[in-house]
Amino acid sequence: MAKTRCLITAYFLKAGDEADRCLRDAGIDTEFQPRRAVRDEDEVIRIAQGFDGVIASIDPFSARVLAALPRLRIISRTGVGYDAIDVAAATARGVAVCTGPGVNRHAVAEYTIALMLQCARHVSEHVASVRAGGWDRYEGFDLAGKTVGIVGLGTIGKEVAQRLRAFEMRILAYDPVPDPQFAEAHGVTYVALEQLLQESDLITLHAFLGAQSRKLLNAERLALMKPTAYVINTARGGLIDHDALCEALQGHKIAGAALDAFEQEPLGDTPLRALDNCWLSPHAAGSSRDARAHSKHVAVENVLRFFRGERPLHIVNPEVLNK
Repeated sequence: MAKTRCLITAYFLKAGDEADRCLRDAGIDTEFQPRRAVRDEDEVIRIAQGFDGVIASIDPFSARVLAALPRLRIISRTGVGYDAIDVAAATARGVAVCTGPGVNRHAVAEYTIALMLQCARHVSEHVASVRAGGWDRYEGFDLAGKTVGIVGLGTIGKEVAQRLRAFEMRILAYDPVPDPQFAEAHGVTYVALEQLLQESDLITLHAFLGAQSRKLLNAERLALMKPTAYVINTARGGLIDHDALCEALQGHKIAGAALDAFEQEPLGDTPLRALDNCWLSPHAAGSSRDARAHSKHVAVENVLRFFRGERPLHIVNPEVLNK
């Protein structure tokens, strides 16, 4: 019988590390193909041939890719999202799709707060000025008393809400599936998306990226925002129409944006790079040492449990377990 083989594409997992040892001790052969950038479908098909499992980062697993990998039985994401995986196609082929919900919730929530403070207080500009020998001071504003709008009050959105209470902010939220108990306990008011955009001084995105939420923040909705408002995105780049955002920023229709996620990563040529009211970071919100350690453990444990015939910790399509 052929030995179980697992491909690892997450760049922060290394040959010989704890994750590798756990898999090999369980009798699973491993191969590492790390890459920070998003691979295209052809490359995924090429490198994943002959593997039973994949511990993946953001690699695309479309219906076409899955059809070309008949041996594949499990895709275990090192993160939370799975928008790069065609779950329906995976389910039809009996491929388990596993994720790690909550593994980076503290890291992303804290980074979100950091970007809010950047928008409010221009921390990076102050540091850059002094480092260059200057002493420039940029006038900002207090978070206390301002209104923040959280789009997507899921695991991470809730972590953000809990932290923002300490800043004495009014907290609005929009989510298709509300949690009234959480809202009441943490001072959150659910409103329609349009009202949230109209009333918020800072808007932070934590929604799942799907067909209904792609370009959720488009030109029409950006036009609802205050000219003094900022938008923060530490979720998925596809939630924002970046052309419309660029136009809004260039025309000062909104005050600014802080973005950590993009449709194309690494970020290509874009006018956003040249705007002094737009702060960009390399999808780093969830990349704390602690979050990666937790993510690594959950991704590996999902694979180990699956090949032992047990239920993984977090599976998106549990119906495949009955096949």
